[in-house]
Amino acid sequence: MSAYYYLAIAICAEVIATTCMKAVKGFSTPLPLLLVIAGYAIAFWMLILVVRVIPVGVTYAIWAGMGIVMVSIAALVVYGQKLDLPAILGMALIVLGVVVIQLFSKTTGH
Repeated sequence: MSAYYYLAIAICAEVIATTCMKAVKGFSTPLPLLLVIAGYAIAFWMLILVVRVIPVGVTYAIWAGMGIVMVSIAALVVYGQKLDLPAILGMALIVLGVVVIQLFSKTTGH
């Protein structure tokens, strides 16, 4: 399987885990707690596989950047949390940075 598939799984797992954090209220809400623990475990396991192929700096930039954007979207959908224009513009710059890395960097492991 391609390292980019593992990276996509890592991003999705981290988004699920991070989004569920808001719902954790100690041990009284076991499902969100389990999703946080499992999500981060899966995310980091996939990242271990990814950094064998893609440089760690590039991996982390893509994982963190896309995670920020996707968590913000999930927070809007799940919790109704809206972003203001500066936040949206900042996230657009993050996505643009990931696109630049993917299109122009020779260190992405293609």
